[in-house]
Amino acid sequence: MAKKKALVVLIVSIVFLMSFSMVHQVKKANALSPTYTDPATGMEFVLVKGGCFEMGDIFGDGYKNEKPVHQVCVDDFFMGKLLVTQKQWRAIMGNDPSFFKSCGENCPVEQVSSGDVQDYIRTLNQRSGKNFRLPTEAEWEFAARSGGKKEKWAGTNDQAELGAYAWYSANSGSETHPVGLKKPNGLGLYDMAGNVWEWASDWYDEEYYANGPKDNPRGPTHGSLRVGRGGGWRGEPRLVRCSGRGSLDPDSRSRNIGFRLVLAP
Repeated sequence: MAKKKALVVLIVSIVFLMSFSMVHQVKKANALSPTYTDPATGMEFVLVKGGCFEMGDIFGDGYKNEKPVHQVCVDDFFMGKLLVTQKQWRAIMGNDPSFFKSCGENCPVEQVSSGDVQDYIRTLNQRSGKNFRLPTEAEWEFAARSGGKKEKWAGTNDQAELGAYAWYSANSGSETHPVGLKKPNGLGLYDMAGNVWEWASDWYDEEYYANGPKDNPRGPTHGSLRVGRGGGWRGEPRLVRCSGRGSLDPDSRSRNIGFRLVLAP
């Protein structure tokens, strides 16, 4: 009888250990890799772990459209480590619309309208089988602020250090520059401030912060202007802050506008 009882205990223990091992392996398999590289373009993506943060003019020196400060929560997403480059645009679309071609193929693509970017995304998604898209402005600000930290510029709160992180009015020479030359922010994302404005997926509404939802806000359902983020090579320090919001004509093809992509995990 004692031997039979010991055998049962042994079997139960083995089953428990096997179950624990299987659960551990499943969790390990389901764990998100901290980076992803798209084989079609070579674009690198960094995992941004979701969370909640106070979105808007947290330093009290911004514009009216950055108010009121409000709590927003976003899910996990992959954010492009770099701005989409002229080389990466050409790889998908077969052309280069950029004004600053002499800057080189590793410079951000610009002179692309919001519609042009959507054409690029559709073609890329068809080729890759993925679901790339533009970031929402909530995702963009959360990522720019190194995961929702109290950060005025992407990577720093000290204006004296801004030139180490951004190409802007004081150091750009009125032109774009190759991506990734400046310091990254705390998530390893480059050029979130300056170089070129970045298209967001949201329609622009100056009053949206007072009325938008807390969880994963995606902007108004319609509008006449699109949101731009990050300032650009001609932006003053106030314009390249993390909370700064631009209102851009969706048909605009400016030498000061580019984009980066996100990917849902």
